[in-house]
This record gives sequence, C-alpha cells and structure tokens, in this order.
Amino acid sequence: MVITFTAILFGLAAVIFPLRQNKFFLLSSALVIGAAYFIEHNYFRTSIFSHKTILLFLVFHLIAINFSTFIAYGTDKRAAQRGQWRVSERDLHMLEFLGGWLGAFLGQRFFHHKTTKKSYQATYKFMIIMEFAAIWVILKYLHLL
Repeated sequence: MVITFTAILFGLAAVIFPLRQNKFFLLSSALVIGAAYFIEHNYFRTSIFSHKTILLFLVFHLIAINFSTFIAYGTDKRAAQRGQWRVSERDLHMLEFLGGWLGAFLGQRFFHHKTTKKSYQATYKFMIIMEFAAIWVILKYLHLL
C-alpha cells in the first residue's frame, strides 16, 4: 500500500509542476503515506494497485487533502492579519481541485476568509466543476459509467 500511495502522489507531483512547491500538498501526501504505513503494518496488506488499494487511497487522500486545505485557509488568514507572506491563490485552488473543495468551503466559513472576493469565488466554483468533470472523464474511461 505504501508503495502504491507513494507512486500515485509522486506521479501527481511529477505531472502537475506547481504541486512540488505546495507545502500543503506535501502535508497531505505525508498524511496519506503515513496512514498507509500504519494500516499496512498494524492491520492488513493489499496487493499493489488492486481495487481495494485504490479505494483506500481515495478515502485517505480525500480526508488528508480536505484537512490540509482547511489548514491552508487558516494559515493564509493568519498571515493576512499579521501582514506576512501569504499562501498563493494558485496553491489554494490546486488543493481545491485535488479534492479539497469541502475543506476550502469549511475554511472559508470558519476563518471568514476569501468569502467576499468575487474573482476568487468564481475560480473556486470553477475548480469544483473541473474536479467533477475530471472524475466523470475518469469514470467514463474506466467504463464505470
């Protein structure tokens, strides 16, 4: 499981260049790989790239990316209040596209951050649409739809 999860996450970072510099994606990746290590060494093992492994990856990834996105919004809000270096909007939108849109929504509401900026909200909604479109294409490609 650890090998599979690492391969998928490094593959994403290799294909999508901005992910290499996104420290919140790295946090999410570390959480996913750590969870895989814990499950593999304490509970059970699965074969590489089996359906069960991919399903576990998706569950762990969605939990970790939403947690990381929520943390990113909190970090950006705190930096904005202190006049420090901010989290780029590109990084926030990339996290949203990778499945962290729910964490982004909760972060926006909890921290009262990026809720009134219309251009940001338009891109946020576009990222949600693009994510669902990508999921639809993948499911069509796998003949699951």
